[in-house]
Amino acid sequence: MSPLHARKHLVSVEEYLAGEQLSEVRHEYIDGQVYAMVGASDRHGLIVMALSLLLGGRAREKKCQFFIADMKVRLKISGQDIFYYPDLLLSCDATDRETYFRQHPCLIIEVLSESTERIDRREKMLAYQTLPSLEEYVLVAQDERRVEIYRRRDEWQPEIVNEGVFHIDCLDLSVSIDDVYLDVGW
Repeated sequence: MSPLHARKHLVSVEEYLAGEQLSEVRHEYIDGQVYAMVGASDRHGLIVMALSLLLGGRAREKKCQFFIADMKVRLKISGQDIFYYPDLLLSCDATDRETYFRQHPCLIIEVLSESTERIDRREKMLAYQTLPSLEEYVLVAQDERRVEIYRRRDEWQPEIVNEGVFHIDCLDLSVSIDDVYLDVGW
């Protein structure tokens, strides 16, 4: 059989979840296929940390669970199981407590990078919009001061913020752009 006709080995959800517990590299999962994730830049890490500090306290006050980078979100779309690792994930649903993933987040934030921006803007955005619990999807640039907030209540039309503050409805919290980018030096 030629390589073009060889069948790819599909990984079950159970195999994927077990493998992720042992792996030093994180992988995303799309309908049986596993994809290694790339590392992040210093700016990416600084922005994620700033956002976690800015949002984390309010998440606790509201009895929500807030995760940075290592918690998967599980989606089921047209019978396909999908697991992504968002940069930041907020779940305020007390029943959403699986050990290795969440299924009912109200907020997902991705910090854009050159290697992930296309996927974050298209594939993930469309996939995340299928989550009935998701209220907001936020994209944060790391090469310029730019935050894009997509809200279900606004039919996923973007609110683009370059200066001042933006509001996170899930947490009823206003956040300063200056604070998001403070450690980046802009």
